[in-house]
Amino acid sequence: MAISETIPSGLVAKNGRDVFFALGIVVILAVLFLPIPAFLIDIGLAFSIALSVLILMVALWIQRPLDFSSFPTVLLIATMLRLSLNIATTRMILSHGNEGTHAAGYVISGFSKLVMSSDFVIGLI
Repeated sequence: MAISETIPSGLVAKNGRDVFFALGIVVILAVLFLPIPAFLIDIGLAFSIALSVLILMVALWIQRPLDFSSFPTVLLIATMLRLSLNIATTRMILSHGNEGTHAAGYVISGFSKLVMSSDFVIGLI
């Protein structure tokens, strides 16, 4: 007679979430070291901005502090994502900046036009 072990379904789901979380951290760290194309940086920046707005909205709308007890972990992961994207965008700007305004991505180009208003002096102020 074969002995079979049964694994509770909650344990399998938790392990799946842990693997997804670990892969997400590995991807964030890979962005630090690997050069990525401009369209992936645009997607990452858009995701980071949306995640930041989502975290802000959740933090504003909770009724009790314990409702968002995972806030430190979420904030740490969001900060790691943003820092890795900052390093990737800096690498992209320094290595491909001479190719034109959209060489580093459309999100960076659009933000620079918004901040500088197409005038270098206004951008310095």
